[in-house]
Amino acid sequence: MQQDLTLLQVMLKQHRSVIFVSRLSRMEKSRTFQKLEILQQTHVKCVFFIQEIQKNGLNILKNSEICYNFKGGILMERYHLPEIFLNTLDGIDLKTHIVATYYLKDRLEGVEFIDHFELLQAIALEGSTGTWEKVEEDTLQVRQKLSGKLVGYYEIPTEDKYTREAVVQFAFPIYAWTDNLPMMLLSIAGNCFAYSQNLRLLDIFLPSEILDKFCGPKFGVEGIRKITGVAERPFSLHIIKPKMGMTPKQVANQVYQTALGGVDMAKDDEMTSDVYNNTYLDRLDAVLEKLYKAEKQTGKKVIYFLSITHEPDKIVERARKAVKNGANGLLITYSAGLPVLRQIASDPKINVPILWHASHMIAAQPRISWPVFAKLARVCGADLMLTPTYWSSIPMVSMEEGLRTAHVKLAPLGKIKQTFPMPCAGVYPGLAPVIIGEYGTDIVIPAGGGMLGHPDGYTAGAAAWQQAISAVMEGVHIVEYAKRPENRALRRAIEKWGYIERPKTPWLRVAPQFHPKRMEI
Repeated sequence: MQQDLTLLQVMLKQHRSVIFVSRLSRMEKSRTFQKLEILQQTHVKCVFFIQEIQKNGLNILKNSEICYNFKGGILMERYHLPEIFLNTLDGIDLKTHIVATYYLKDRLEGVEFIDHFELLQAIALEGSTGTWEKVEEDTLQVRQKLSGKLVGYYEIPTEDKYTREAVVQFAFPIYAWTDNLPMMLLSIAGNCFAYSQNLRLLDIFLPSEILDKFCGPKFGVEGIRKITGVAERPFSLHIIKPKMGMTPKQVANQVYQTALGGVDMAKDDEMTSDVYNNTYLDRLDAVLEKLYKAEKQTGKKVIYFLSITHEPDKIVERARKAVKNGANGLLITYSAGLPVLRQIASDPKINVPILWHASHMIAAQPRISWPVFAKLARVCGADLMLTPTYWSSIPMVSMEEGLRTAHVKLAPLGKIKQTFPMPCAGVYPGLAPVIIGEYGTDIVIPAGGGMLGHPDGYTAGAAAWQQAISAVMEGVHIVEYAKRPENRALRRAIEKWGYIERPKTPWLRVAPQFHPKRMEI
């Protein structure tokens, strides 16, 4: 001990940069610090290269844990741990880290000094190695290997002196969980939310080391277009209503009527899986019989997404039974869990498209953005996924977040296939031009009341949607298209629900008098 202290004193007198840390007990540390009081005039800047300590023989400092500044005889703990803060996005190995982007807001009324980094340090440790009280085994080596690292801090200016706002990025090493999705979520979306009521996970970057271990959708956009023979246009989908209470025969009759109207797909409501008067296999048999009859009349094959949501130990077997009995699509809700989706999507015996229903995602929306949910659902195997839209009867998110959710489902993502966005909730045929204009043609538009509530019945409701989609694809204004005699179903839908013209935002030319004038020829 004395030899170590003597060497440390020499280094300090030579103004050498060092780290002073040890596994000593609190009393031993106190005694050690007292012996250093003779160095009251020495000023030492703490740096973080343990190799410098080791090569000078300070074995007592070999397993450093706590960083100190020594100044004026006072040994002082660093406020912010270097292993967390001395990182940048371009300085870490992106192959071995997930990068999580958050929005964070802090407000303490009457307090002008808010140390945002102190809060971020707690969040980084809570999502990896830390606990509220330091323990012996939480060494520097452990933290360097496994702790979250701040790789981006982008302050949002505010005039409120009691508030701090920022977009922050943490990199979490994958060594603790590799492709174990539930464990990964504990790091990026776990206890961190306990540290702030104003923390929201905005996005995640998944390294190739992780992406390569996920199967993604079996079919995706390209695969579903191939099995349906629909090359370019959007798809329409009939949401079976009411949510529950119908017998298998009633469900089948409803699907039969929309199939005659030209609907592309139909799905159970997420609230129906097994009901007292309607089991999933009985419902499947009844619907398939009616769809076969409709196909004989229309020549069109409809995909029916059968709801099979259940407990984890039962849902895989239900999926296999459904496929064996002829199911050509499955519906699973978020409440079943992403690992369940992944398991079913990767099962070679379950070779049908999977529709992923948002359900409980809505409850987490204030803390986790929809693009994050979309990316996770896509890598786990969702062929289709409900998507919020600003123009729905339930505008849950901003227009931009809804659109970005769709972008994430369709953007290149390694070998992972695309997921069909499904802009939904209270939509009707008059919205088709706006929805397709915003989301593009690689979408499935689900409608329940906006199809079944048509004044001329279910078949006309389905036909109205097909006509609305055709109007957009042909580049004809929806009202003009509805005036054609053959498009009576669309005209009747617009008479009931109307249509909208999307507002225009004059970003580049604020005042109307500065807008360009069209040349009259």
